[in-house]
Amino acid sequence: MQVLTNTKFETVAFQWPNGFYSDGIHIGLRRHKKDFGWLFSKVPASAAGTYTTNQFQAAPTKLTKQMIDHNHQLQGLLLNSAIANSCTGAQGWQNALQEQTWLANKLAVSPDLIGVASTGLIGAQLPMDKIQNGLPQLTPTKSDAVTYAVLTTDKHPKTVCVQCELSGHLVTLTGFAKGSGMIHPKMATMLGFVTTDAQVDGDVLQTMLSTNVDSTFNQITVDGDTSTNDMVVTMANRLADNPSLEPGTTDYDIFNQALHYVLGQLAKQIAADGEGATKLVECNVTHAASGDDGQKIAKAIVGSNLVKAAIFGEDPNWGRIISTIGATDADIDIDTVDIEMNGIPLVQDSLAVDFDLAAVQGTLHDSQIMIDVDLHHGAASGQAWGCDLTYNYVKINASYHT
Repeated sequence: MQVLTNTKFETVAFQWPNGFYSDGIHIGLRRHKKDFGWLFSKVPASAAGTYTTNQFQAAPTKLTKQMIDHNHQLQGLLLNSAIANSCTGAQGWQNALQEQTWLANKLAVSPDLIGVASTGLIGAQLPMDKIQNGLPQLTPTKSDAVTYAVLTTDKHPKTVCVQCELSGHLVTLTGFAKGSGMIHPKMATMLGFVTTDAQVDGDVLQTMLSTNVDSTFNQITVDGDTSTNDMVVTMANRLADNPSLEPGTTDYDIFNQALHYVLGQLAKQIAADGEGATKLVECNVTHAASGDDGQKIAKAIVGSNLVKAAIFGEDPNWGRIISTIGATDADIDIDTVDIEMNGIPLVQDSLAVDFDLAAVQGTLHDSQIMIDVDLHHGAASGQAWGCDLTYNYVKINASYHT
């Protein structure tokens, strides 16, 4: 296992926590690719979720939110790609309920322990005959097949697994996500799932998830669009048998740190896999007047189409960065801003500094680009992730429907 510096958890090879099972298969929703799957715990699990802020919230997202809000418990999730079951009216809602009933019957559990997640084309009804025929084919495996079943324009699944020790009990956290386009803060075209065998009450888990999503998934952007189906769901089935996590304890802090890491890694993997992207862009803002200002500025920089296009063109045009900072309503001192790109100073006290253009452009060939902004205006910080804007992004989205 790889020990991470200054942490009390370790990254490990992909594996499901104790008591979790999954599967992913092809049922004809996509051409020749896995498009249908499930994820479940052998016992009911504490559950928490965060969801898209788009007003046209899709039936699967709305249903799963209702189930989790009911008593913060889930035992199983049914997932599909290709078709979002969004903007499908009363029929779409009935189809989501039918999926819930079918999976509940298969697992012999109450329907209120079942959630549904869909992603894909908006406006199309699910082919329920394919769903019904596919359900018997799902088997309880320990494979990562389900991580492929939720992909749309993604080039690959996003996964991460860590382990930590809580009061002498080994706890595993395993997460996976999909997302490539229509990615923007406050949820986007992404689905994220984190499973753990830790013992933690649902309301405590909800607070942890909501807080950590704000500084991870809500700090990524690809294209500024927020979709209709998106959610992050965390399930904790208590089978590690650790003492129940309580705020203010060492175990709580360790687990919270591990959860933040899992969500952050998944978020960065989504940003790096943005539609048509060739570069992951990370922005770190320091000495901001407040945490909100730091986050706002970092998010604005990685979300700027002008900045993203410059990164794609490997052009260290810092004017696009400083103008983006000024376009926000953050509290700044316009005379004290420093900007670095890949560790090379470009701006000091809001004025250009001499730099080797060829050297900076050479670093912009890399697949990971770092923009550092020091505001010299407070003690807070912010961080966000995005990607470059390429010709391929337009090509992919010009023909998405067809």
